[in-house]
Amino acid sequence: MRSVKAVSAHLRCGIVFFLWIIQSTTVVDVVGTHQGIPLSDVKLWASAFGGEMKSIAAKYSGSQLLQKKYKEYEHSVRVEEIDGLKLVERLAKNMEEMFHKKAEAMKRLVEAAEEAHLQHEEDPNLQYEYFNAVLINELDDVGNNVELGGEFILQPNDHFNNLSVNLSLSVVQVPTNMYNKDSAIVNGVYWSEALNKVFVDNFERDPSLIWQYFGSAKGFFRQYPGIKWTPDEHGVIAFDCRNRKWYIQAATSPKDVVILVDVSGSMKGLRLTIAKQTVSSILDTLGDDDFFNIIAYNEELHYVEPCLNGTLVQADVTNKDHFREHLDKLFAKGIGMLDVALTEAFELLTDFNQTGRGSVCSQAIMLVTDGAVDTYDTVFAKYNWPDRKVRIFPYLIGRESAFADNLKWMACANKGYFTQISTLADVQENVMEYLHVLSRPKVIDQEHDVVWTEAYIDNTQMEDNQGPGLMTTVAMPVFSTKNETKNKGILLGVVGTDVPVSELLKTIPKYKLGIHGYAFAITNNGYILTHPDLRPLYEEGKKRRKPNYSSVDLSEVEWEDKDDVLRNAMVNRKTGTFSMEVKKTVDKGKRVLVLHNDYYYTDIRGTPFSLGVALSRGHGKYFFRGSVAVEDGLHDLEHPDVALADEWTYCNTGEHPEHRYLSQIQAIKLYLDGEEPHLKCDKELIQEVLFDAVVTAPIEAYWTSLALNKSENSDKGVEIAYLGTRTGLSRINLFVVPDQLSSQDFLTAEDKEGVFNADHFPLWYKRAAEQVPGTFVYSLPFNTGSENKSVVLASTAIQLLDERKSPIAAAVGIQMKLEFFQRKFWTASRQCPALDGKCSISCDNDDINCYLIDNNGFILVAEDSSLTGVFFGEAEGAVMSRLLAMGSFKRVTLYDYQAICRIYAESSDGSSRLLDPYFAFYATVKWLLTELVIFLLEFNLYGWWYSDFTVKAHRNGRTMLVPCDTEYPAFISERTIKETTGNIDCDDCIKSFVIQQIPSSNLFMVVVDNKCECRDFGPITMDPIEIMYNESLKCERLKLQKDRRRPETCHPFHPEENSMECGRASCLTPSVTATFFALLVALFPR
Repeated sequence: MRSVKAVSAHLRCGIVFFLWIIQSTTVVDVVGTHQGIPLSDVKLWASAFGGEMKSIAAKYSGSQLLQKKYKEYEHSVRVEEIDGLKLVERLAKNMEEMFHKKAEAMKRLVEAAEEAHLQHEEDPNLQYEYFNAVLINELDDVGNNVELGGEFILQPNDHFNNLSVNLSLSVVQVPTNMYNKDSAIVNGVYWSEALNKVFVDNFERDPSLIWQYFGSAKGFFRQYPGIKWTPDEHGVIAFDCRNRKWYIQAATSPKDVVILVDVSGSMKGLRLTIAKQTVSSILDTLGDDDFFNIIAYNEELHYVEPCLNGTLVQADVTNKDHFREHLDKLFAKGIGMLDVALTEAFELLTDFNQTGRGSVCSQAIMLVTDGAVDTYDTVFAKYNWPDRKVRIFPYLIGRESAFADNLKWMACANKGYFTQISTLADVQENVMEYLHVLSRPKVIDQEHDVVWTEAYIDNTQMEDNQGPGLMTTVAMPVFSTKNETKNKGILLGVVGTDVPVSELLKTIPKYKLGIHGYAFAITNNGYILTHPDLRPLYEEGKKRRKPNYSSVDLSEVEWEDKDDVLRNAMVNRKTGTFSMEVKKTVDKGKRVLVLHNDYYYTDIRGTPFSLGVALSRGHGKYFFRGSVAVEDGLHDLEHPDVALADEWTYCNTGEHPEHRYLSQIQAIKLYLDGEEPHLKCDKELIQEVLFDAVVTAPIEAYWTSLALNKSENSDKGVEIAYLGTRTGLSRINLFVVPDQLSSQDFLTAEDKEGVFNADHFPLWYKRAAEQVPGTFVYSLPFNTGSENKSVVLASTAIQLLDERKSPIAAAVGIQMKLEFFQRKFWTASRQCPALDGKCSISCDNDDINCYLIDNNGFILVAEDSSLTGVFFGEAEGAVMSRLLAMGSFKRVTLYDYQAICRIYAESSDGSSRLLDPYFAFYATVKWLLTELVIFLLEFNLYGWWYSDFTVKAHRNGRTMLVPCDTEYPAFISERTIKETTGNIDCDDCIKSFVIQQIPSSNLFMVVVDNKCECRDFGPITMDPIEIMYNESLKCERLKLQKDRRRPETCHPFHPEENSMECGRASCLTPSVTATFFALLVALFPR
C-alpha cells in the first residue's frame, strides 16, 4: 500500500513539474528564462549605458544649470491657471475686429462701384484702352506695345510673396473665350476704373490687405495690385471669376436644385456629351450651402445615384465628384417622358423642403434636353402656380430650334431662364446665366450681404519651401441702382478680398495655449477653416491639392468625439466647454501622445465661423509670469545666439509698411524705447520673453566654456546644444563648425516639426514635456539621411516647480552623432559583473541579438545597421507580439480620414477628358464633320470617333491617388514596467528574451535569443489599412447629413421682379476658323 501511495505521490509531483515546464515555455517568467539570458547582466548593461548617456546629455545641454536658474526665481513668479473660456472669447473678439476691417474695405468698394455705374451712360461705340493683365508690357514684332498692353511698371513686393506688382493701378483679366474689346466689357472696364482710387485707399488704411478685386457679371476681373497674368502651356487662361465660389455665394442665396437630364434616344452622340458637360458645369456653380440631386429620364426615371432616391444631398466637393463619376455611365435610348420627370422633381423638392434639412431658400429645376413636345402647364399648375416658388431653367442641347418655344415658355412661366447650347464651347457661358436670375431678388432688396468662403489654397501665396497658402475670401455683391432698371434686378458683379489664414493665427497667443494646446476654427457647415491637423496637400508633389481639402469636417480630425458633441455645439454657434481623451500623432504620424484635452469654444460675430481652443490637462493649463528690468532683458535678448519664433507675433510688423523690414527683436526694442507709437505689440508676451532671456542667459557662457575646453568632446560626438522656452525664445550652440554637422536641417526652417511655428511647439519640446521630469527623451529623426549623416536627439523639460501641475518653463537638449551614440551602447553591453572578467554572455555573442528601442518601439541601435529607425515589430515580430500580450507595450488604434490611397484606374473620367486639349481637338473635328453631313449621320459619325477614343483610354490604364480613410496602429511602452523576461513557444524551439528599461530615459534594451527563428509569428507593421465600406454603408454615408447652420439671410423671390426677361438662344458660337486655329495652337507645343 505504501509503495502505491509513494508511486502516486511521485506521479503527482511529476505531472506538476511537467505542467510547470509547459507553462514556463508559453508565458512570462519573471525569474529566469529557458535559454538563460541573465537578467542581472542586461540590467548592468542598461544601467551603465543610461548613466553615461544621462551624464553626457545633462553636461552638454546644461539642463541642471538651467533648472537651477529657474528655481532661483521660483518665489518671485506668479503661477496662474488659464481661464479657457475667457481666452477663447478674447481671441474671438480679436478675430471679429480683424474681419470687420476687411468687410468695411469691401463696403467702400461697393459704394464706389455703384456710384460710378450710376453716373455712367452706356456707349455701344466706346473705345477705351485699358491695362489687360495678359497683354501688359508685351511688344509686337517691331518693338511697340501691343494693343491693350501698354507699359506697366511692376516691382517685387514681399507683402505679395515677392511677386512683381503695381501698387498704384489695377489690371483687367478677360477670359480667353471672350472678346476683350466687346462693348459690354469695355463699358464695364471704363466705369470700374473708379475703383483704383478706393483700392489704394483701402491698402493705405489697412496695409495687411492683400488682393482686392471686382468680378464683373460681364466676365471681366479687375485685380489690385496690378500683376501680369501668364497663360498656361496651351496659351489659355481658364479663370472666369463668375465661376468662383466667392462670386456665386455673394451673388445668390442658398438653393435646392434638381437637375433633370434627358437620356432618350435622340440624345445620342455629341448631344449627350454636351449634356453631361452642362450638368458638370451646373455642379461647379453649387456650393456648400446648396443641395442637389440628378435624375436621368427617358420612359423611366433613373436617379444617377440610386442610393439617393427621393432626397437631396449637400453640394460639397466629395458629393459633386461622386455624381460626376456616375454621369459617365449614362447612355441614351428610348423616348423621353418629361411630364413624369417634372412631377418627380416637384414632389422631391416639396418633400425635402418640409424636412428642413436643405437650404430652405431658393428652389430650382434644371432641365437639360434636346426638346419638349408640350409646355406641361398642367404639371406647373398643380405644383408651382400661382406662387412660382420653383424656378425652371431649361437648357436646349443642339442646333435644332423646333422645341425652343415650348422650353422658353416653361422658363418664362416659372421665373426662370432659357438658353440654347449648341457646342461644348457654349456650355460655361450659358450655364452661368441662371445665377443672374437667382440674384434678382437680392438686388431688388438692395441687400448687400457680406459672405465668407471656406478655406481654399491660393497658389500665389504658396512657394515650394513653404506650406499651403490657405485663404478665406470676404465678398459683397454690387448692384445697379439706376431707377429704370430697378425691377430687373441687375447684378453688376462682386467685390472681394482674400484673408490669409496665417493672419488669423497671428492673433492667437501660442504661449497662452501651452505646449500641446492649439486654436481652430470651423465654418457653419462644420468644415475646417484652420486646424493644425488639416493636411490639404498630397504628400507626393509640393503644390498638388487634395480634391476635398476645403470640405474636411471637424469630426475627421477630432475623431475621438464619436457623437459630434463638440462639432455640433460649434456649428450652432454656442459658447461652452467640452473634454475628452485624445490621441495626437507627432513625428510624421509615427508616434502618438495620449492626452486629456479641455475644449473651449464660441462664435466669431459677423462671420459664419466658430472658434475653438484646446488645452491639455496638467502643465498645459498653467501659465506663469516673471518680471525683470527692461534694460536687463533687452541686453540678453540682443545676444547673437538668441532667436524668436518666426511665426509668433511679439509685435505686429505687418500693419504698417515702415515696420515690415523689422525683425521681431528690433521691433521689441523700438516698442520698449517708445520710438514707434504706431507699433502694436503684445506687452504680456514681451515681458515674459525678457524674463526668459535673462534666466537663460548664463547658459551661453556655460556652453562657450565647454566648447573652448579642447579636452571635452574630443571625438566631436556632441554637435549641437539647444534650448527653447515657453515664449518661443531659442538659443543654439555649435560644438563643431557648421560644415561638419551631420544634419544640416535641424532647427532650421526646413525642419518644420523641429522649430516653433504658428500652431505648434517643436517636436523635441513636446516629447520632452511628456517625459518624467529629470529624464531625457532620445529619438532618431525620421528625416535623417544616410547612416554616416544620422543623428540622435536627447531632450529634457525644465519645470518651474516640483509639483505635478507645474508649468513647463523650457526644454533643452543636444544633437549627437548616431555613430557616437551607438558606440557608447556597444561599449556598455560588453561589461560583466564577474570578478575574473569572464562574461557568460555579451552582445558580441552570435547566439543573441541586442537592440536599443524607444518608447514607441523604434530601433535606435541594432547589429544590423539597416534596421536603424525601423519599427521593432518588423524585425522581431514574435517578441513584439509577446510584449504586447504582457502589457509592456500597448497598441493604440488611430484613424486618418484625410489619407491618400493608390488605386488602379482603367480609364480617365469623362469630365477630365472634356478638359484635355487632345479630346477637345477630337470633339471639335467631329463637330466640324457633323456640320457637313445630314442630321441622321451625325450620331453614327460621332459614335465612331467617340468609341475609338474610349477604347484607347481603357487600354492605357494607370494608377492614381485618391482620398480614402485608413486605420493604423501606434505603440506606447508601459512606464510602470521596468524589466521583463519571457519565453515564446515556437513550433520546434523556444525563443527567450529580456527587456530592460534604460534609467533616466525613454529607451529599452532588448536582448533576444536568435537561435530560434520562430517562423510562427509574422512581422508586426505600422502600415495603414484602408477602411473598406460595403455598398450599404457607402449609401448610409452619402445620405448622412451632419448638423449645419444655414446662412442668416435668404432672398428666394421678390414681388417686383420682372420675370419676362427669361431667355435667349445661343449666340456665342465661335467661328469654325477661329476654333480650329486656336486648338491647333494649343496642341502644337505637344
